[in-house]
Amino acid sequence: MPQRYAYQYLFVGLLTVAAIVMAVLPLVLARFLAPKKPGVSKTASYECGLESVGDPWVQFRVQYYLYALLFVIFDVEIIFIYPWALVWKSLGWVAFVEMAVFLGILAVGLAYAWRKGVLEWE
Repeated sequence: MPQRYAYQYLFVGLLTVAAIVMAVLPLVLARFLAPKKPGVSKTASYECGLESVGDPWVQFRVQYYLYALLFVIFDVEIIFIYPWALVWKSLGWVAFVEMAVFLGILAVGLAYAWRKGVLEWE
């Protein structure tokens, strides 16, 4: 019985190694087999097909990061809500109350961010 258990881990390990090789092999092959003809036009930075103007290192406002963070929070919320919504009737009222508490916590966080003026665009 322990050999069969170890055999399952060996299978998972082989799949992991195969996944890593399949990800790294094209990069290594491209590094050695791709033609190398660097030029001024190839190494120049561009944006949307146009030449860049100004310094590429600009500082973004913190507000952009706050919007991105709020998006990620509510995106993760959907990851939790979707599977729950598929089976909530079979889980009973306890699962419904737990999800209501989860959504309540997120609503309080959103109300706090709204009240602090994080969502105001200037």
